Amino acid sequence: MSDLTIPESPFYLDILQRLSFKQQLILKLFNKVFFFQSNYNIHKNSIMQKYFFLILISLSSGFISTIKACTIFSCTRRSEVFAAANEDDMTPFTKVWYNPSTKDRYASVCFGAPDMQIASAMNEHGLFFDYAAANYDLSKLALTNPYPGDIMWEVLGKCKTVKEALLILKKYDYVSKSQVLLADKEGNSVLINPKGIIEKKGDFQVSSNCNMINGKLSCRRPEIANEMLSGSKENNVDFLKKILDKTHQEGELNTLYSTICDLKKGIIYVYLFHDYQTVYTINLKSELKKGYRIENLADHFSTSFAYENFSKNHSLYLKENILQEMKDKGTDVTIARYISESEKLAPQNEKLNSALLEAALQLIKYSWNEHNDGSSWDYWFSKPKGYDIKQYQDSKLTSAETLLAYLSAHENKDAKLRNFMYEISGFINLLQGNTIIGKDLYLKSISNPDEAYPVTLTRGNEIMKRLNK
Repeated sequence: MSDLTIPESPFYLDILQRLSFKQQLILKLFNKVFFFQSNYNIHKNSIMQKYFFLILISLSSGFISTIKACTIFSCTRRSEVFAAANEDDMTPFTKVWYNPSTKDRYASVCFGAPDMQIASAMNEHGLFFDYAAANYDLSKLALTNPYPGDIMWEVLGKCKTVKEALLILKKYDYVSKSQVLLADKEGNSVLINPKGIIEKKGDFQVSSNCNMINGKLSCRRPEIANEMLSGSKENNVDFLKKILDKTHQEGELNTLYSTICDLKKGIIYVYLFHDYQTVYTINLKSELKKGYRIENLADHFSTSFAYENFSKNHSLYLKENILQEMKDKGTDVTIARYISESEKLAPQNEKLNSALLEAALQLIKYSWNEHNDGSSWDYWFSKPKGYDIKQYQDSKLTSAETLLAYLSAHENKDAKLRNFMYEISGFINLLQGNTIIGKDLYLKSISNPDEAYPVTLTRGNEIMKRLNK
């Protein structure tokens, strides 16, 4: 089998019909190797199959550096300090979550995909960052001192300025295949990537993830932004909005949303799906007073045909509908309805069961986010800190366990998928203090290595090592 062939099974053909050309290409490439990226390492694993593969394509798209392409810039003129960005990707259903201050962290707002991995953020002191995916070959760089977690999350919670952030950033190697623009309300900004830190020269700085081909950029987005910023002395929302409009993308990659952040005033202007005539304004200080919460960004905008059509044709649409029904009609009654529907559809229930598994994982991500000050689910991304179990109770975990118990009990064809569900159920039980049950589920998930995904073996063995100490 060559690198660009896939099994001609009905399951894979069904997936292909629901993916764009670029996603199909990624699927073919990842048929041979799937990369699990952490801040410590990159683990090369064989492709996940059936529902699990679809989940990874949809929920972990933030780690696929060829997908996300963004244009980000900062500008300081006449005492006005702004940072602005187009967030370009293939996955709709953007989440916004507000994180009040704690004794250890500054308050913040974060934007990200459904996997709750942060794409951009700003804290209460006007410190802003935004990622642009890139294609650095980390194996060719001497990166020996990584931060044992998400270093930008640490910066967001502990720093007020770029100067303070650099005290942390310069202690460690940046081991992510991305580039970050970091800016503060004093007008300072830097670009951070695995090759080093680039400080702003002049009154603006542009970050974009266009690749170099034969010494030239593969697209015009950063050139357009640079030309417009250097050709004008303006620095206001209308001018920056024009730059975002000129650099937005449509087609296989879409500009999902755009932001203009007034770093001094703590105001964020948000535009959905490259519609720059309709704005949602966030007063960060006011919103943070309302407490922690997760919101769907699209809920703040009136329905447009373009965005609605884009969303309905995405593989996560059914999962998002299930989660919305849980919110509107109650979690328990919604789960009972869909389990009953799954039983009626069997054995033609693979699509629904896939969405139910995605919904279970989303509930865990929401729960982790809420009980960990707004951070991403480190365990899902195989980060070292994800193995540090801090127990708590949450009805979302109980609901996820109900779904996983049903799905694992009825998964008779794919032992690897079933063992993956045992693994995640084990994690849920450990979180809730059910150590004996959790340990038993982990043992089941890794008891036969030939019937477990590599990532389940990696995480399961690490958890068991810690439990047996």
